[in-house]
Amino acid sequence: MALPKRKHSAARGRKRRTHWKIKAASLVPCPQCKQLKLPHKVCLICGYYDGRQVMEVKVKEKKKKSR
Repeated sequence: MALPKRKHSAARGRKRRTHWKIKAASLVPCPQCKQLKLPHKVCLICGYYDGRQVMEVKVKEKKKKSR
């Protein structure tokens, strides 16, 4: 296996890594409830996918403050 004759500088390594970027997730509006969701996934707000209800969404109850 070939070995480098000299050490690569840090700048050279950083130039190579400039394209390692994290892309923002693409979001689309849910046709049912109009909330943003990931494409090709079940909407976590209303539970619909492809125009039909796939899962039931549980509603969280607010906790009361106790004194």
